[in-house]
Parts: sequence; C-alpha cells; structure tokens
Amino acid sequence: MAAITLGGNPINTSGELPKIGSKAVDFKLVKTDLSTATLADFAGSKLVLNIFPSIDTGTCAASVRKFNEQASTLANTKVLCVSRDLPFAQKRFCGAEGLENVINLSDFNIGDFGKDYGLEIVDGVLSGLHSRVVIVIDENGVITHTEQVAEIADEPNYDAALAAL
Repeated sequence: MAAITLGGNPINTSGELPKIGSKAVDFKLVKTDLSTATLADFAGSKLVLNIFPSIDTGTCAASVRKFNEQASTLANTKVLCVSRDLPFAQKRFCGAEGLENVINLSDFNIGDFGKDYGLEIVDGVLSGLHSRVVIVIDENGVITHTEQVAEIADEPNYDAALAAL
C-alpha cells in the first residue's frame, strides 16, 4: 500500500507498483471504440503508461497533452493513457484537444488494472479511481521505470519517464 496525498490529505492505494525489472502484468482495457486492448496488442513496442484519476481534471489533462506532444517524436513508442473514465469522455477530450499521438484506454467496467498494478485509490473522495502513476515498459514487456506521484494534484516527472525509454 502506498501513502499518497490529495490536497495534502493522506490517502492510500491498493498496493505497491510493479518492481523495475519485472514483467508487466497483462491487462484488458476498453478502447474508445469499445473494443478490448491487452498488453499483447502492443508487443514489440515501448510503452509509456500515463495513469491518472480522471481526464476531466487539470493535471490529468496536462499530462495527456504533454505526453501527446512528446509521443510524436518517439520511435517505436506508444503512450497509453489509462483511467476509469468512460471511453466516451476520453474520446471527447482528445477530439476537442486535437490529441492524436496517445491511446486512451479505460478500466471503467472491471477495475482490475488498478488492482493488478497496485495503484487503485482505496480511501478518500477518489476511492475506486486510479492514482497518478507513470510506468514505462520496454519492447520485451519488462518494466524499466515507475513513478507513483506523491501528491495527486502534481504532474509526473516527464523527463524521468522519457529517459527510461
């Protein structure tokens, strides 16, 4: 369980992030067209998992914009933006913002991704949503970087995530 804060108030997550050097856990998430995406769908690509509570908050939106900007220059790399938002909200946001270099995936229907990766918020007003996390996975499915952002309102360390690629 990780102790993080929301506006300085302590909250907890469901577990610990996966260890660097470990194999990424498979997942089933929902794409904006309502089809299913799994880790195997991205085999052979480097992945940046940009995980956050909701696309409709300023910090979450900023992280999607920033990774969208960076993703267009990265070879063999895909940025997956993961939240519990409905796929419709994710699609609306990226369409309105003109963001085309990230892939939005939703954990709305089952919630296993947040539990399996140890990042589901388990108490406080955001209980059930994902905490703000960045995980980098290499082309062999091995985790090379993780960051659990200590304060939900803060942005992740973009440079550290990109350097892990």
